[in-house]
Formats: sequence, structure tokens, C-alpha cells
Amino acid sequence: MQIYWVKINKIIEETPEVRTYLLACPQDFTWEEGSHTHFALEGFNAGDKPNRSLIRHMSISTLPHENAIGITTRIREQCSEFKTILKNLTVGDEVAIFKTHSNVPLKREGKNIYLLSSGVGLATFRPLLLDFLNRADNVNQIHSLNIDSSKQFLFTDVFASAPDKKVTSQFVDNREEYYEEVKNLAADKDGLYYVVGSDEFLVQNIKVLLEQGIKAEQIMLDKHEQQLAEFLPLHLSNER
Repeated sequence: MQIYWVKINKIIEETPEVRTYLLACPQDFTWEEGSHTHFALEGFNAGDKPNRSLIRHMSISTLPHENAIGITTRIREQCSEFKTILKNLTVGDEVAIFKTHSNVPLKREGKNIYLLSSGVGLATFRPLLLDFLNRADNVNQIHSLNIDSSKQFLFTDVFASAPDKKVTSQFVDNREEYYEEVKNLAADKDGLYYVVGSDEFLVQNIKVLLEQGIKAEQIMLDKHEQQLAEFLPLHLSNER
């Protein structure tokens, strides 16, 4: 396993509670849209066993052509040891990244794609939308629906409706409106539905989509193969 120690080049305050850390790109480090990585702080591998409290599974919110590895995360006033340390890091400090993989690349099957997310989960979808805007081959259109009760919506520059580019984007701040809209979107029985958020959020979205007649194989989750069976009624390793 290769561990990359990389410098923080820039810290962007997206909202009062959300920051994006732009990390330097090692020459041989590559990734694709929908990727996540293990993001670790200094000291995580100092002992005989990795200190898991200093490691988090994070989505990469950028694409390689942006020349930065973007990690976008919410840091509340009351937060974990990991987030407390992260909050105090500054430009020039180093963090580690390793085990990078994508569970949710953009499927180019000539269908409509629906991106369903909660809060900072939108960071996972930013590269998918950018990839589509760069190359629209074999995707009919993309619709993004994000719920964030803080009303401080993320990446509104990227997630902006552009009918000429076959992109529509919605932000809502309450669950009732969100799930009604999910039901409306599920009228497309041939679409692909990507869902990113907490496990509870995934379970509720899957329930609504299945009730509307969407098949399990049309639902894409940012989970490893072995985890999919915990959320979907069928283990779809052969489908994916």
C-alpha cells in the first residue's frame, strides 16, 4: 500500500461550517470521478497498528485537470478529535492519502442520471457533473437534488441549472419537499439514481425509490461491493 504525504496548498471556507482542503498532487497519483480516499493526519501510523481515530474515508471533490486533490468536509463547533485537529491545520501542513477508489463513476449508458445527496455529500457528485460538462457522451441529462437544512448550499457555481448543457439542479432545505421531489423524479423508470449521504439517508432514499418501482440495479451507492447487500435487497456484484 502506497501512502502519499501531501501538502495543503489552500483552504477554502465554503460556508461557516464547510471547508475544502486543496492538496498537492503527487506526480503518479491518479483518480477518476466519484473517487474516495483514506485521508489521515500526522501520527496515524506511528504505532504498531494504525490509529483509526486519525483516519477518515473522504470523497475527492475535484478532477485531476484541476491540479488539486480536493477534500470537502463539514466541521462543526463541537466536533471529533479528527475534525478538531483538521480545523487547526494550515497551508503548508501535510496530510496522508491512500487506498483511493471509485464506487460511483459516471455511467455512460445513454440514460438520464439523478444525483441525490444530503449536505456535504454533494462533494462526491461535483466531479461527476464536471466530467459530464467536459464530455456529455452517452448521458442524456443530469438532474441534481440536494437537501441541506442549513440553507447554505454548496458548489452553487457548478450545480446551476443549464438547460442548454442538459443539467438541472435543485436545492431544498426540508425532508418533506426533498422526498416529494424524489418521488417525482422516480417517474423516470429507466433512469440511474445515485445516492450519497449518511446510512440513514441512503436507507430512506432506497425505500422511496423501490416503492416507486425503481429497480435495485438502477440505484448507485458509494459503497464497496460487500457493503451493497446491506442496503439493497439484491447483491448486485454481477450487475456492476
